[in-house]
Amino acid sequence: MKFITVKTYEELSEKAADIIASQIIVKPNCVLGLATGSSPVGTYKRLIKDNENGKIDFSTVTSVNLDEYVGLDVTNDQSYRYFMNDNFFNHVNIDKSKTFVPNGCAADLKAEGEAYDKMIKDLGGIDLQLLGIGLDGHIGFNEPDSCFVGPTHEVTLDESTIKANARFFANEDEVPKTAITMGMMSIMQARKILLVANGAAKKEIIEKSFFGPITPEVPASILQLHPDVTVIFSEN
Repeated sequence: MKFITVKTYEELSEKAADIIASQIIVKPNCVLGLATGSSPVGTYKRLIKDNENGKIDFSTVTSVNLDEYVGLDVTNDQSYRYFMNDNFFNHVNIDKSKTFVPNGCAADLKAEGEAYDKMIKDLGGIDLQLLGIGLDGHIGFNEPDSCFVGPTHEVTLDESTIKANARFFANEDEVPKTAITMGMMSIMQARKILLVANGAAKKEIIEKSFFGPITPEVPASILQLHPDVTVIFSEN
C-alpha cells in the first residue's frame, strides 16, 4: 500500500491522472473502473487535457463505473451516466459504447447486478479501479454494514450519504434513497486500486480505513487486504 500526501487538490488531481495515464500507456486496451462525486472531477479534467495534448489515447479503453442512483435515467442531470458524459466521456476520444454504468432503472435490479458482474468478468476484470471515499468509509455505495457484500447489488443509502450528496440536488428530499453499486468482489479483484480523498474532513476516515481494524462497519478498510493500493490525500 502506497500513501501520497499533497498540499492541494490540484496536486492530487495531477498525480492521480498521471497514474491513470501510465496505465493506459502500458496497456492501451485496459479496463478502467471509474468513480463519480467531487473528488475525481479534477482528475478527469487533467485526463481531458492529456488527451487533447496527445499524451494519452482513450480509443481502445473500456470503462466500468461503480454505481448509479436507482430511478434516475440517463437524461437526468443528477444521474451518474450524465455526470460521466458531462465531466469526462464527452471530452475525450473514448468509444461510448465501451463505457458502462449500472442501470438504475432496470426492472430487475438483482438481474442487472448479476449481468454487470458477468460483463466485468467477461472483459477480463478491471485493470485499475479509481475510488473516492465517503465520510462513513463507503466506497462505491457500499455503506457500513454487518458484512461485506460481494456482488453488484441494490443498497439503501445512509442518512449521512444522503446529506452529503444533497449539495448536488435542489434539496435533500430529492436525493434518491437507493442505488445500485458494484460490490466488493469486482473492486477487490481489480489489479490496481487508486483512491483519492481531499480535505481535512476526510483525514479521520482515511486513518480508520487504513490504520484501523478491517470491518464492514468501515467498508474501505477491506482495501487493506488488496495487494496494490495507492491512496492520494490532499490536505486542502
